Formats: sequence, C-alpha cells, structure tokens
Amino acid sequence: MPRSEFEPGQYVRHPQKPEWGLGQVQTAIGHRVTVMFEHAGKVLIDTSVVMLERVADF
Repeated sequence: MPRSEFEPGQYVRHPQKPEWGLGQVQTAIGHRVTVMFEHAGKVLIDTSVVMLERVADF
C-alpha cells in the first residue's frame, strides 16, 4: 500500500467546500483519502486533485 500524507484521525477542511465543515480522516491509502465531514458525511477525496487543509486547532 502506498503511503499517504494523511493519517486516520487527522482533522481537515476541503478548501473549495467550506460548507462541509470540519472533517476527520477515516482512511488514507496513497492519494485516496476518506473523510467524514460534519455537514457532508463520508466523502472519498483524491488528494492529487484536491489539496485538503490540515486543521491543528478547532
């Protein structure tokens, strides 16, 4: 399995979808990252297309 720059448990935001709210990474394999967002539910993100923003404090 290729390493991802994200790890399960990290908090992120989608820069083009601020209305989705805070998201928590569920799985991360290579460029495929599954995130559970507050207002959008579970979404599969291709991080080669979308640059998720890490959230340190929320």
